[in-house]
Amino acid sequence: MTKRNRWLLRIFFWSYMLYIYLTVYLKGEIYSFLLLNTFLAYIPIEISFHIDYRQNNFWFFLLFIIWLLFFPNAPYELTDLFHLAMLDPYNSLNKLMVFNLHLWLKFTNLLIGALACTLVGTISLEYVADQVLWHLKRWSRLNQVILINILLVLSAIGIYIGRFLRLHTVYLILDPQWVIQQLISMWSWRMLVFVTFMYALQLLIWGCMFINRFEFQRLESQHSTAKPDQPAATNSPRD
Repeated sequence: MTKRNRWLLRIFFWSYMLYIYLTVYLKGEIYSFLLLNTFLAYIPIEISFHIDYRQNNFWFFLLFIIWLLFFPNAPYELTDLFHLAMLDPYNSLNKLMVFNLHLWLKFTNLLIGALACTLVGTISLEYVADQVLWHLKRWSRLNQVILINILLVLSAIGIYIGRFLRLHTVYLILDPQWVIQQLISMWSWRMLVFVTFMYALQLLIWGCMFINRFEFQRLESQHSTAKPDQPAATNSPRD
């Protein structure tokens, strides 16, 4: 990702969080949690901007571990969509949806946070996976798909931990023994089914993005072939 695009994403998230702080959080509205949840989801996105396969092992894997601990906060935002139930947009008499712009503003605020954090988080996931494989000198399309799927499973487990165990990363420092006990006792068939749901949802999002990019690259390649005088693209690692 280019520096320009990184700054565009930073400006978007900072502006969105400032907007939520001024218009939602300060007024104590029901969706005040968006400020904290968006901030937590933004942390792994920002960390991914600083991960580079050319770094030494210590800094590279330190950043990767921190990113991995915080990454589930990005797709976690999807579970906040359940809070749409608090809007109650239907007329109690005729059961039709009422035209209330204030309700639609709340809907827009919630959906912007969920989509932005999930989509940009998914982009950061593929970027970090590529950086890991380049650092290990093991990049191939197969290895990329395998590693991304492993990270998606870990992310799905992290979503369960955040949503139902209410464990935050800071607890690892404050009370690691209690955290370990919670992590050991959380496993059940119901938990695994939930993890499967979250994994499938994230896989669908990443898969759609992957197919879209693959199709774009194919069309771009056909266009380049039609203009043989232009230099060919290289397969070097992306910045």
